[in-house]
Amino acid sequence: MATVYDVEAQTFIEKTAKELSSKESMKAPEWSQFVKTGPAKDRVPANTEWWYVRAASILRKMYKSRGPIGVQKLRIAYGSKKNRGHKPEKFFIGSGKIIRTILQQFEKEEMVKKAEVGVHKGRVLTPKGKSFLDKIAAGLAEKSAAKKPAAPKEKPEPKNKAEEKAEKQEQPAPKKEEKQAAQAPAKNG
Repeated sequence: MATVYDVEAQTFIEKTAKELSSKESMKAPEWSQFVKTGPAKDRVPANTEWWYVRAASILRKMYKSRGPIGVQKLRIAYGSKKNRGHKPEKFFIGSGKIIRTILQQFEKEEMVKKAEVGVHKGRVLTPKGKSFLDKIAAGLAEKSAAKKPAAPKEKPEPKNKAEEKAEKQEQPAPKKEEKQAAQAPAKNG
């Protein structure tokens, strides 16, 4: 069975965003149409469905993480450099309110739960969340397998440098007279 690791990230996130937008408890808050995704950004996102894309991306990051992942780690992951004019760029972390709200929505859906492993605190995917993502990945893997054309005919193996040199030596070298005739311009009368 295909997992998140087996499919292309962008298509997976787009498909997951579509699935999340159909869930009732994953609706974007009213204030989401007015906010930037971090202090380094100049404007609100151009994509009107950005809330679901960010939520899908967070789910994918949680799937790929080894242990609990907290809001602060995700803020760093979604941060960016701010253009400060003539001054050098500086890294700013992303918005914590957006990430925290999305994680709370996932907790209501029971896709994520709070966990503590040693000194690491944060949230981890539940089996329900993993199966949700695996089903989407399996569907995408089936579609990509169906779209792939038949395997191309076998190409001859590339030759190594020693074989190429041997072939060049076997070819007769052009005569000096032919070289000089090709290089010298035609003389007029």
